Amino acid sequence: MHDKAQEDQFFTNTKTVYGPVESWRFGMSLGVDPIFSRSTCSFNCLYCQLGQIQDITTLRKEYVATKNVLADIAEVLQQEKNIDVITYSGSGEPTLASNIGEMIKGVRELAPEIPQYILTNATELYCPDVRQSLLGLDKIIVKVDAANEEAFQLINRPAPGVTLERSITGILALKEEFEGEIEVQTMFMPINDRHIDDLARLLKRINPDIVQLNTPKRPYPMEWHRENRGNHKKIFDYDTRELKTINRERAEEVQQYLEKETGLKILSVYRD
Repeated sequence: MHDKAQEDQFFTNTKTVYGPVESWRFGMSLGVDPIFSRSTCSFNCLYCQLGQIQDITTLRKEYVATKNVLADIAEVLQQEKNIDVITYSGSGEPTLASNIGEMIKGVRELAPEIPQYILTNATELYCPDVRQSLLGLDKIIVKVDAANEEAFQLINRPAPGVTLERSITGILALKEEFEGEIEVQTMFMPINDRHIDDLARLLKRINPDIVQLNTPKRPYPMEWHRENRGNHKKIFDYDTRELKTINRERAEEVQQYLEKETGLKILSVYRD
């Protein structure tokens, strides 16, 4: 458990790393934020824990210097031993950071024993150099919320030019090159429940190692706060909007249906 001083340090949010925070899948996860300065993503998902994305873009560049990220991680590693995994996510889409590969390599040198994961929306995986930069990871978790273009545009609200097929093409190309595990993370809500048959077909096409079935339990912030990175608890004083979720009973029905139709391992957020 963290004491009050550790919590205060975490929530000052002056670092490019945050946590470690407890993940329902991965244990104690130290978050790495390759974007940091503003919320920046190729998606503007209607359920995003960051709220309205400030920069909706596909621009890849160095958002924060690699040396700054490595310095922040090294500082945490000296103080915190309870870290099960290092996860790249943070203030937007981490693959928009053109130096993500440098970060992964540098962290491997700092902490070779700690697995490295990334949470990505897969929009940039169609680029060979992006896929190459991720090959040093242990696990890649890709977002697939929609099974057709109409739902994709409605739920993920991507930057101009980004399509569902572009993302799926990138994921399939990554599968040919990446030796670690690839998982799919899907945010299931009433809005995409009616496309469950299409989703089953798409998941079967992707054939990931595991599918994470989520639903938006966290409220939607009405404005961006950096402390929303990794925030699984509603503990901050800001305006939010509750989102429509699927309940435990429906999640179990969806899980059983997808397992039957795809033959894949489906893990539900309603796990206990």
